[in-house]
Parts: sequence; C-alpha cells; structure tokens
Amino acid sequence: MAWSAPEVADLAGTTVRAVRHYHDVGLPAEPRRRTNGAPGDQLFLPARRLQRRRPTASTSFPARTGCETQGWGTELFGRGVEIAELDRVLARAAAGAGSGLVLWGEPGIGKTALLEYAVDTASDVTVLRCRGTRMEAGIAFAALHELLWPVMDRLATLAAPQAAALRGALGLSRDETNRFLVGAAVLSLVCDMARERPVLVVVDDAQWVDEATAHCLGFLARRIGADPVAVLLTGHEDPHSGMWEGLPAREVVGLAEEDARTLVAAAVPGAAEDLVDRTVRAAGGNPLALHELPTIDHEPDTDPVPGRPGDLMTVGPRLRRAFVARAAAMTPPARALLLLAAAEERGDRHVVHRAGAGWGVDMSTWDELLRSGLVRAPGPRLEFRHPLIPAAVYDGTPFAQRQAAHRALAAALPSDATAERAWHLATAADTADEDVAALLEQAAEQSLRRSAGPTAVRTLRRAAELSPDEGDAARRLAAAARAAWAAGDSGAARRLLDDAEQLVGERHVARLSRGLRGFLEFAYGVPERAHHYLTSDMAVVEDLHGVMEMGSMAVRSAWSAGRDDLQQEALERLAAVDTRGDPTLSELVPLLCSWWTCHDATGPAAPVDPATVGDLADRLGTRAWGLLPPLSLLQSWGVDGPLHDVLRMQTAALRRRQEVIAPAALLVQTAVLDVTAGRWDAAGNAAVEALEPAEEVGTENVATQCRLILASLAAPRGDEHTVDDLTTRVLAASVPRGVRALSANAYWQRGRAALFAGRPREALDHLLRLSEPGHDAAHHTCALLAAADTVEAAVQVGRLDVVEPQIAMIDGWVRRTGANWARAAAHRIRALVRSGPEAEESYRAALEVPGAPDDPFEYARTRLLHGEWLRRARRRAEAGRHLTGAAQAFERLGAEPLRARALRELALSEGPRVRGAAGPADAAGLTAQELRVAQLAADRLTNREIAAQLLISPRTVGHHLGNVYPKLGITSRTELARIDFAGDLRITVGG
Repeated sequence: MAWSAPEVADLAGTTVRAVRHYHDVGLPAEPRRRTNGAPGDQLFLPARRLQRRRPTASTSFPARTGCETQGWGTELFGRGVEIAELDRVLARAAAGAGSGLVLWGEPGIGKTALLEYAVDTASDVTVLRCRGTRMEAGIAFAALHELLWPVMDRLATLAAPQAAALRGALGLSRDETNRFLVGAAVLSLVCDMARERPVLVVVDDAQWVDEATAHCLGFLARRIGADPVAVLLTGHEDPHSGMWEGLPAREVVGLAEEDARTLVAAAVPGAAEDLVDRTVRAAGGNPLALHELPTIDHEPDTDPVPGRPGDLMTVGPRLRRAFVARAAAMTPPARALLLLAAAEERGDRHVVHRAGAGWGVDMSTWDELLRSGLVRAPGPRLEFRHPLIPAAVYDGTPFAQRQAAHRALAAALPSDATAERAWHLATAADTADEDVAALLEQAAEQSLRRSAGPTAVRTLRRAAELSPDEGDAARRLAAAARAAWAAGDSGAARRLLDDAEQLVGERHVARLSRGLRGFLEFAYGVPERAHHYLTSDMAVVEDLHGVMEMGSMAVRSAWSAGRDDLQQEALERLAAVDTRGDPTLSELVPLLCSWWTCHDATGPAAPVDPATVGDLADRLGTRAWGLLPPLSLLQSWGVDGPLHDVLRMQTAALRRRQEVIAPAALLVQTAVLDVTAGRWDAAGNAAVEALEPAEEVGTENVATQCRLILASLAAPRGDEHTVDDLTTRVLAASVPRGVRALSANAYWQRGRAALFAGRPREALDHLLRLSEPGHDAAHHTCALLAAADTVEAAVQVGRLDVVEPQIAMIDGWVRRTGANWARAAAHRIRALVRSGPEAEESYRAALEVPGAPDDPFEYARTRLLHGEWLRRARRRAEAGRHLTGAAQAFERLGAEPLRARALRELALSEGPRVRGAAGPADAAGLTAQELRVAQLAADRLTNREIAAQLLISPRTVGHHLGNVYPKLGITSRTELARIDFAGDLRITVGG
C-alpha cells in the first residue's frame, strides 16, 4: 500500500520530517515503536510504503519554492550559480573531502528548494536533516533531537563519555550534558557513518535552531574537512558573524524577470498576461511570492481589508508568516514603528518619527528597527529590504492596531498633504464619515488635475463608501465612472454607473455623469442602443456643451448604424437645443445639421459653402474636437486637409493628460489623413500605436478602425492575406453590433484588394454591397467614397448598368459640396465610359482639379488609366510620360500590383526595342501584350474579363490567344494553366 503525505502526517504528527529521514538513511523496513526514554511515542513507517509521489496542495511537506515538481524531482529556474556551488560541495563529499555551505536570503527566496535539489541530486548518501522552528528555538538540543532521531541506535558505537553526554542532551538519560562532549559525539557519530557512505547534513531555517544545537552544528561543520561529509544550512541573515561564522556562504537573491515569468507560467498554467505582469512586478523575484500572488484571491484565510492602502499588495498566509515571524522577535515599540513604516508607504522617515512619538518610540527603538535588517534608512527615506515585507507586516497586524497607525500618521502629516491625510483617515474608518468622504473627494479632484485617473477612481469609490447620504454617494460614484472612462477602464465605468443607479435611479445618474452611459455604449456596444441613451439623456443633462456633444454623438451613432430615421430624430433633437445665446453654439447647430444630412446627396438639400464648413471644422478641432463628425464624412466634404496639424496637437495634449481612449481615437483620425496624403508608413505606425491601447481597454470601435486602416494599406500593396485576415476580424466585431459604417469599410477594402489584383468581378461583388438596401455593409458615405472603384470594376466586367447610379451619386455630391476629390472622381468615372476626345477631356479635367495631386495614390491611378487610354490611341510618348509618373508614385508607396501594371503598359507603349539577353517571353516569341493575355488566361479569366482589364475587345483577346497557342506548342487553356510564366515557359505538369 502506498502512503500519501497527508496520511503520513496524520500518523506521525509532528514527525513527518523524521519519517523522511528514516527513508533516506535506509533503516530497516518494518514498522516499530521506539519508547527508549523519549517524551512521547514516535511512530516509524516502513520505507517501502513511502512511495515518492507528486506533492499536492494538501501535502504536509515543506513547499518547494522556486521549482517545478516532478515526483520528488526538482527543476529550478534561474539558479545556475547556486546549483553549481551545491554540486561542488556534493562532489567534494563524494571524493572524500568535507565542506559546508550556508545559503542565506529573505523568506520565500527559494533556499528550501535548493536544499531539496541537493537531497534529490546526492546519490548513495545518508541524509540527516532538521528544521529550526520559533516554537522550539528556546529548547536546548531540540533541533539536534530531530536531526539524529533516525540513527539513535548508533549511539552505542560512541565512546562512553560522548554517548552519555549525547543521551543526556537528547533526553534519553539523566546524564550531565557537556556541550563540548555533545559536539564531539555528533562529530564522531557523523564521521563514523561517513566511513560507510558520504553523509549529507541538511538544516533548514537555521536562524530558528536552538542555540545549543547551533553550537553543536557549527562545531561539526568546522571539523569535517577530511571526511566525506557535506553540511548545508539555510538562514535569513548573512552568517559573517554568529554561530556559522567562518563557513562559506552564498546569498540567494531574487529571480531575474525572465526566470520569474517562467516560474509563474509553471505555477499557474494559462495565467493571463496582465496577471503575470502584475505578479512579476510585485514579487521582486521572490519565488514564494511568485507562487502565492497569482492565486491570492483563492486563499481562504486572506481577508481583504476595506480601505486598504493601494500600494500594499495582499500577500498569502505562508509569505505573511515568514516575514511576520521576523517582526515577532522585536520589542513592542519596535514592532509599532515597523507597522508605522509599513502603513506610511512613501518612506518619509520624518512623518513616521512624528507619528511614533506618542507610541514610546525613541532612538533605541530606531536602532533596533534598523538592526533587524528589515528596514534601511538612507538619508530621510525609509526603505524595506524587499517590497513584500511591508505588505506582510501590515497584513499580519490586527485591524485595530492598523487603525491606530493610520490615525497617528494622518495627524503627523503636514497641512498641505490632503490626499495622504484623506487616505489614512479613510483606511482607519470603519463607519460612514462625511468629513473623510469630502476630504477624499477633494483629493480626487487634485488627482484629476494631475491626470491621475486610476487614483481618482479609487479615491472617489472609497469616498462613496464612506458617504452617509445616498445622493452624495451616487454623485461620487458618477464622478468615479467619468474618471474611469477617461482612463480607459470601461468595465469599471459601467460597474460604477450600475452602483450609482441602484442608489438614485438611471435619470439622476445620467445627469450626474453627463450622459456617460451613451458614450460607453457607442465606444463598446451597439450604436442603436447608444443613440437611445444619448437622445433620452439630453433632456436631463445640464451642461450645454455636454448636451451638444451628446446630440452630435447620437447622430454619429445613427450614422454608424446606417439608420437614416434615427439620424433624423437625433438631428431634430440637436436642432431644438437652446444655445442660450452662445455665438459659437448658435452658429454650430445649423451647420452640424447640414453636415449630417449627407444621406440624401441626390435630393433637394441646399448646397453648403465648403469654406464655412472647413473654417468651423478647424475651430472645432482646436476647441471641441469631440463635436467633429467622423473623418470619412469630413473627407466626403473635402475639408479634412487642414485638420492634420490640429489632430496632432490635440493628441499630444491628451497624452500629456494621460488619457487612453481619446488619444487612440485621434491617432486613428490622423492615420486616415496620412493615408490620403500618401504618408503610408506614418499611417501604419499610427494605426499600430493606437491599436494596442484600444485592444487593451476593449474599445472595439477604435480597434476596428485601426484594423481597417491597416487593411486599406495592405490592399494596394497586394497583401491580400492581411486584408482578408483584418476584414474578417472587423466583420466579426461590427456585423453583430450593427455598425454598418465599419462593415461597409471592410467590404470596400476587400473590393479594392480584388480590383488591384486584377479580379474585377470579385471586386464588384464586394463593392455593390455598399449600396444594397438591407445589407450589413450598406452605408451611403462609404458607397460615395468608393464610387470610383465601383465604376472601374463595373466597366472592366461590362456592367454598364452599375455606372449611371454611381455617376448620379457623385454628381449630386459635387453640386452639394464642390469637394475636389468628388470632382476628380466624377471626371475619372466619365472618362472610363467615354471615348475619343470626350474621354481625353475628362482625364485631363480629373488631373487638373485643384488639389488633386495632394492624394498621390488616386492621382497616380488617374494617370495610369489615362496612360492606358493614350497607349491604345497609339500616342505612345504621352502614354509613356503618364505611365512612368504613375509607376514612380506606386513604387514610392509600395503599391506593387499597380506598379507592375503600369510597367507592363509602359512596355507595350514603347513598342519593339533592341533586346539584350532573351527572357522567357522572348524565348517563346511572345510579344508583351501576348504574354499579358496568356497570363490572365492562365489565371482562368474569360476573354471578356481579360478584355475589360486590358481595355481591349474580346475579339482582340481571341486573336492574341490564337498566336500564343502555336508559339507555346499547346492547344488549350488547360495546358496554358500549366505554364510557368515566371520561369522558362515550359509546361510544368503533363505534356
């Protein structure tokens, strides 16, 4: 039968370690009771029953800190130096020479794990071990009793005086105890055993070993140089003086960060990355802390204290006991001083000194504290030797004593330390207290002025807990929700609003939070629900600018959802706002309404002066950027250009205020402008920079916009895999929430990727969804901006029925806004469906629109289309000039598919030329046009699709294929698909 550790503990009581010693030294395997004079019977179990098992959470054996356990085997992380030193000690013993080593360091640092490594590693040795305990530290020879009990039957082999002294020391007889004789007896006993095989003496927690045993072990360790004996001890203090003076010592320090992360991953498989980060930061490399902290919420005997200081992390019971044991040996005034230092947190020695004045603290108390090694005092600052010490001391002190400490510290603070005093009083409070709550609220306001949002949230929440009046509590919870929202913690903001609504109801909280529920819903939830919250809460919010922002955001929510009816409802509410004579707002309301009525561009809406729109956009960007419509709408108006510098300055200002959501949102807007201006690398960097915080705080709208920007860059660069991956993620997030503006953009980027890759039919299939009533991607603004792409794809596949509605939409927008991009797009669209002089006139007009070169990508696309038209008109020199310019622009931007297309057209426009070394096409005798036709046919495009892409007739395609087949020695498209056009034009599969 195999015995588990708990069973052994139940049978052996406090002698579990003795049972393990019994097994290690290999004594007879039958169970027996020893009653030879020792106080109490000691039960020994047969070694064959002690099968080595993997320890579990209920194991009574000492925890093996800093290691991963396999059976009783040990894998240590980051302990290469210590392991090497242990190996040297064990190797000396195996070679017949004795030595000792003291491993010392703070509690939980992994010393016990290193001892376990030595025990597990040593082969064919006798292991004697014991552990010091505080309870037995005052009992002479208590630890020696544990160490030698398994080999007590060997006492008969000792010289009579030694045996008598040792028996007396161990309580086996009434013989007089002589420390020298006891030390000599232990030395003789161990060396006698070492003649049979090496002996490993292991002493854990040697700082608690009783003085008599410590003298005996020191006597042993200093006299084993000529015998195969290794003595390993662990302790908390540097053994340069005291019982172990003269023995080699090695300080065990905290794990490096990489090793600490590995240990957390081994201790808590699947731990979230943020949990690992917090644990590694808090533990300071302490392995026991790395084990305990990730699971601290599940510790049954860790009772969180209301109002606990935020900088003190909660520690688990084992770590607490390890550190508190050090403090327990100090005098009461020194323990009180240690508690004050732990509760003060900032390390201000003067404040701690003033607070301790009434607690009997004098210079001798300070001397005792500093001698303990727990605290250092370099100058006016107090520093704990390890960051876990103050937490352990604080947690290990009764609540009443902590209350007294915080009140003393509050009284000792200077008059201007409002926040610190507020928190000390709040921590000491155990009932509602309006004075303390008001002081906390004042401290939170100071934190917000310093842009310390998370601190303000914590402070306001505690203020609400201490508020006697429910209205005051709700107000403070609402303010905390606003602070959490600004800091990017939407989950906390929602919970705080919920708590406030339970006290005073939804409408009152809407007024107190200035409509925060709607903004949260827009950023993280469903836009239609956001519209509902925002429009209904406009009636209760008192701040006029807040009402304007809510109204604007309600319109934007409806626009995002593609709901014209909800957009009109929000516009009516916005138009009805009483601006109270504010000149800026009075001018803003009608203009915002005109801005947002873009859903009916072909209707009777009156034209709006773009200059006025641009001027107000510039002013809003510098003073109230939150009222700006989405940038795609500003782009459709053609007033986005001047906003780049404004948004950049606003982003920098928000970063200085340490806000999270707003800077990410502004970075997205800046990235969109960079895409249009041809600053694609800058746009990609901004999108990546904004994506990280957006994902971290869960702002799905902003994260989705970042992905769409990256997709808009990948599409013209030919990275279709990235486009597909990003748009799939976008649609997975936007479609269930009904955010049509984002879904439409995803379809647009898919359409552009297919169009640039030469698959116009697939491109058109995606692009038509933008105007399809009822489709998840139907959205007017996006359809308007994508009109030029839609027409180009439709022309290439011969869908002229699609062209006229697109032209009508663009023309209506040009009449409405006069936007330069729309004028250029309208001319380009007409050029695609016209012929002769009319087509050339349209291309020229598109290129001559003021500001057209400011969008270098679209300008180059127009030049490419114009160059292709000129090449077909056999005006090769003019075609070459446009195609060369387009190719150069595409090369600068990294738009490789369009660059390759421009270069192919350029080769066709140049006609026959002197050739150098023959390429694959030359070797087969194909012209450049025949090669292009063959490549497209090999991609399984029909003659009509090839004709649309190359802007030639289907009959011409058939003519070229009729020339290609005999030149390549094939007879069908099936064989054409097997040709390696990038290689030597041989048939790679089949004949």
